[in-house]
Amino acid sequence: MERSLDEDQADDVTVIDLAGKTTFADYMVVASGRNTRHIAAIAMKLSERMKEAGIRGVEIEGLAQCDWVLVDAGDIIVHLFRPEVRTFYNIEKMWGLDQPDSASRLSA
Repeated sequence: MERSLDEDQADDVTVIDLAGKTTFADYMVVASGRNTRHIAAIAMKLSERMKEAGIRGVEIEGLAQCDWVLVDAGDIIVHLFRPEVRTFYNIEKMWGLDQPDSASRLSA
């Protein structure tokens, strides 16, 4: 999955290990896209690659606006944000992580 995000030039990819911390997923991935079109393309390609890898029931939410898109693959959840939206919600902090440095620089 990280390779897919790298290939699609997602920025500031953060993987959060949730095993033993919650029951809804084992991993959460947070990444940024440069704009709404970039985020939509990342989400669609990621979903296709997951399905090709045999992951069933992949769902995408938020494609209408593409400010914050969620790709739900059961045990793996991927959040794709526009940088300013990611800074606003700062979901990494919820799990005890700091936001990537470049996201902080974008908001400055």
